[in-house]
Amino acid sequence: MKKKQQHPGGGADPWPHGNPLGGAPPGPGSWKRRVPLLPFLSFSLRDYGFCMATLLVFCLGSLFYQLSGGPPRFLLDLRQYLGNSTYLDDHGPPPSKVLPFPSQVVYNRVGKCGSRTVVLLLRILSEKHGFNLVTSDIHNKTRLTKNEQMELIKNISTAEQPYLFTRHVHFLNFSRFGGDQPVYINIIRDPVNRFLSNYFFRRFGDWRGEQNHMIRTPSMRQEERYLDINECILENYPECSNPRLFYIIPYFCGQHPRCREPGEWALERAKLNVNENFLLVGILEELEDVLLLLERFLPHYFKGVLSIYKDPEHRKLGNMTVTVKKTVPSPEAVQILYQRMRYEYEFYHYVKEQFHLLKRKFGLKSRVSKPPLRPHFFIPTPLETEEPIDDEEQDDEKWLEDIYKRNQQVSLEFFLPALKLDISQDIKRVIKNLPGVC
Repeated sequence: MKKKQQHPGGGADPWPHGNPLGGAPPGPGSWKRRVPLLPFLSFSLRDYGFCMATLLVFCLGSLFYQLSGGPPRFLLDLRQYLGNSTYLDDHGPPPSKVLPFPSQVVYNRVGKCGSRTVVLLLRILSEKHGFNLVTSDIHNKTRLTKNEQMELIKNISTAEQPYLFTRHVHFLNFSRFGGDQPVYINIIRDPVNRFLSNYFFRRFGDWRGEQNHMIRTPSMRQEERYLDINECILENYPECSNPRLFYIIPYFCGQHPRCREPGEWALERAKLNVNENFLLVGILEELEDVLLLLERFLPHYFKGVLSIYKDPEHRKLGNMTVTVKKTVPSPEAVQILYQRMRYEYEFYHYVKEQFHLLKRKFGLKSRVSKPPLRPHFFIPTPLETEEPIDDEEQDDEKWLEDIYKRNQQVSLEFFLPALKLDISQDIKRVIKNLPGVC
C-alpha cells in the first residue's frame, strides 16, 4: 500500500497525480501557483496577469482611437514593428466617408447682386446649422495668376467640411489643379441695374454710414465723385464703357484671359460652366424664389432661410445695405448702355430662362407673365467691317459712336416700353421698372 506523498511544507501534496505540465512543482515561497479554471485547463497567476494587462491596453487604445478620431501613435508604431502587411492588402481601402449632401459649396458672389444680404443670412445660418462659413478679406481681386489660383484652391480644399466658401472671385476650375470640384451657387441681376448700383455705391455708399463711401474710395476726386451719370455714359468715360461694363460674364467664364474680352467665346464658356458646375444661378429680382430653391437643394445650409429673410429684424439690417443717391440716366444713355452690354444681357436672359425652367419643375410660378421685348442692335463683326481692325489700336469710342448713329432713328419707345420719364416719380420705383432687354 502506497503512502501518500507529503508536501515539503507539510500536509497533503497539492499535485497528487504527478507534476504539472511543464516541469516540477513549485518550491516553497514560489508565486507560480496554478489556478485551476477548468478541470482540463490550468494557468499560472503570471499568465492571468499578462492576459488582463493585454486586455486593458486594448481597451485604452480603442478608447483613445475613438476620442481622437484616429489610431493612437503607439498602435502605428506597433504596426510598423510587426510589418506593413495589413487588412488593406487583402481587402482594399475602405470607402471614403461621403456626407449625404454636398459638403463643399462655393459662392463666388457677383458684386452688387445682393451678395451682402445673402452673406448676412449665411452668418446666421452657419451658427444655426453648424457648417463652416469660410469668408475672405479680399474684396477687389477677382482675377488671379496661376499660382494664386493654386494657393486659393488649396486653402479652400483643406477647410473643415461641410464648408461654404464665399468671395468676389471669377470661376475657379478645381479639377484643373487636381482638386475636387465643389458645388457652385451664384446670383445675378439686370446688368444696367447692377451697373447703376455699383456706380453710385462707389461714390456715396449705402445707409450703413454717412462716410461709408469715403472709406471705400478715399482717393476719388470731388469732380469724379459728383460726375453726372449721363455725361459718363455719353462721353464714353472708362468707367461707363467696355471692358469695365463686361462684368458679370467673367464670374462664370473663369480665369482665362479671353474671359475678360467681350465676345462670343467668353459668353459660350460662361453658359457651359453654368450648366456643368453651378447647382443654381438665381435672379436677384426674384430673391425669395432663389432662397426657396436653395433651401430645397441645400437644406443642410439653407434650411429656414426664407423665414429669416422675412423676419422684420433682418429686414432692418438688409435695408442698411441699399445704395443711396441713385438717379436714373436719360433714355439716350440707357440705350447706349444696352448696346455696350449686349453680351451681358444675352447671358442674363439665358440664366433667367434656366431659372424659370427650374422654378416650373418645382411648381413655382414666375411673376413675369410676358418677357419684355428685346431689341436687336446691329453689332458689326470683323467680317462685316470694311476697314481692318487692329486689336491693339482700335478706337472703341469711335466704334460705339458709329453704332449709336446707326440706331438713332429707332424709336425709344420700342426699346424702353417700361421706362417712365417723369422726373417727379419715385427714384426707387423707376430703377426697379427698368426693362430687362438686351
